Amino acid sequence: MTTPTTARLALATCAELPDLDPDDQPLRDALLARGVATETAVWDDPTVDWSTYPHVLVRSTWDYTERPRLFADWARRVGRSSTLLNPAEVVVWNIDKTYLRDLEQRGLPIVPTIWLDPERNFDARAIHTRFPAFGDFVVKPTVSAGSRDTGRYQADETPSRALAIRHAKNLLGVGRHVMIQRYLKQVDTVGETALVYVDGQFSHAVRKGALLDGPFREGETEGVLYRREVMSARDASDAEREVADRVVAALAEIFPGQADPLLYARVDLIPDDQGNPVVLEVELTEPSFFFGYAPGSVDRFADALVRRL
Repeated sequence: MTTPTTARLALATCAELPDLDPDDQPLRDALLARGVATETAVWDDPTVDWSTYPHVLVRSTWDYTERPRLFADWARRVGRSSTLLNPAEVVVWNIDKTYLRDLEQRGLPIVPTIWLDPERNFDARAIHTRFPAFGDFVVKPTVSAGSRDTGRYQADETPSRALAIRHAKNLLGVGRHVMIQRYLKQVDTVGETALVYVDGQFSHAVRKGALLDGPFREGETEGVLYRREVMSARDASDAEREVADRVVAALAEIFPGQADPLLYARVDLIPDDQGNPVVLEVELTEPSFFFGYAPGSVDRFADALVRRL
């Protein structure tokens, strides 16, 4: 093991995970073995002087969805005094899932989505007419994580549609933007594929089991940072790699001011009704990398990070 340098790297986390998520702890060890001393710091701790850290890596800041504006302000502030990874403009763009529109405009396949703006003052009938006519569908806010404040409903059942209307109205009523997506049922058997990219290059993929099994229940996720997921290693298919590669290439177009590829990106795909991969979300802020399911992945990430310091 080499002797740690004097340069410090902050690993930003949240108050509920002051020692990081267990998935990230091997990264800290890998960095130390490369001579990089790290400190964990809670992103909204007012006593932290972020300017003392030359570099800040965003990790398990998973409570930011409750205060997205505060988190965006934090990212911009840290980005002015330190090198934030990923950069603040990327983080701010990625907070709200309306970023999927930017990807769709560039020809990328996304889960079919209808967007509801709270400023439109939708009544129950207007919300009802925007639901799919058949099959299951999902209602969720555009700023969320870990399936929080999210519910699955049945289009052909009146009681289920009524619950979906109430869910959407409650979100809109407190000023939250809402997205309505068809529930693509192959996810129940195939699951999601999460493809991790490091320095613009594909690193590894994992399978994530389906999470949604019913309507949103008030208080169900109260105090819950994230839902536990069923994970396993997976080899990404050629079709999945092609879509995810296109997403990563599109990010270079969306952020032309970035001289280097983003340090990290995770592209989550699910199959549509024909089995073709479509984008569910793109994680550029604080994604889990699932190092434990991909031998060598923590070393690849640590090497790429050290090159940035």
